[in-house]
Amino acid sequence: LLDSGLQLPPDPDAEFTASIRESLGKQADRCSRVVLDQTEPDRPRYAEHRGDEKQNVGSVGKLLVAQALFDALADALGTDYDHRRQVLRESMVIADAFSVSDHHTIRIFDVENRQLTRRAMQIGDRGSLWEYLDWMLSVSSNSAASMVMREAMLLQDLGQAYPVPDEQRQQFFVTTPAAALTRLFQQTFWEPISSSGLDLATLRQGSFFTRGGKLKVSGGGNSYATARSLLDWMVLMEQGRLVDPWSSLEIKKLLYVTERRIRYASSPALIPAAVYSKSGSWWGCQEEPGFDCRPYHGNLRNYMNSVTLVEQETDSARLYYIVVLLTNVLKENSAVTHQTMATRIHELIRISHGLPAKAGIK
Repeated sequence: LLDSGLQLPPDPDAEFTASIRESLGKQADRCSRVVLDQTEPDRPRYAEHRGDEKQNVGSVGKLLVAQALFDALADALGTDYDHRRQVLRESMVIADAFSVSDHHTIRIFDVENRQLTRRAMQIGDRGSLWEYLDWMLSVSSNSAASMVMREAMLLQDLGQAYPVPDEQRQQFFVTTPAAALTRLFQQTFWEPISSSGLDLATLRQGSFFTRGGKLKVSGGGNSYATARSLLDWMVLMEQGRLVDPWSSLEIKKLLYVTERRIRYASSPALIPAAVYSKSGSWWGCQEEPGFDCRPYHGNLRNYMNSVTLVEQETDSARLYYIVVLLTNVLKENSAVTHQTMATRIHELIRISHGLPAKAGIK
């Protein structure tokens, strides 16, 4: 359900902010975190620690891709929600050079032979636009994201004439001048940010998620976000103002139907809760004696980013809060860092609303 009454208090709560900062421990200076606790609707609490620090948020930028697609759909079809749904379900997308390449695997089910295959996307893979949206968000496929971006640009350009045969899709990106494609990219992915009241100076997806996509279209800018800007985005979704109420709810559903909970959302403390989440990482290493370069342990950069909405019914309270956590804790497993911090913040929220402390949580 959406919450049209959700509001962000004008100023952070000093006591709540101090508790949030303390929960970050020694890593606080390499973390940005904002928390909006709406458990008591008449007494919302907001905490902010380094909320205006910008960094590349990796796959969290796929939220902006989803927004752009739904925005283009609304522009083309207005309030005909049945038609919008039909386009998402019946428009078939065939992976092409935009999808190259990605290590994330997707699930492909052969209905006729009742066989499930899990592998990275390949050129020629077919699926509905809905399936590509799901692959983009549920397993964070970069290949799927770039294909959704291709479709969003086509939808923005063609309007009600979308979808078109695959040959026409291919020809569009061959015959359209590079400068015109860059302008269309910015119209598709940047203008919805500004029109929704968000600030492009603090929230932007600047390019495709694959090498193949970047070779086809130049976005013309960097990708970045702040914790505060991502919270503002989530608040718009909860208010039903991310494009419109229908789009907001569909995007929220997509954030819930994830294949499995990872990173922040994998905290055992969140098992009883409904979790709507997107995470993204970008790590890199440089030569250092005695250092073993591994995924999510970067010593050059080790960005991990989580956007999470938590809803949990308990005997005495309905916990309802949004957390955005951006970290750059070097040489430590950033996935574990986020899982640990999720446990701490959930315990802090529980205790603040009169629920008993869980044994063993520090």
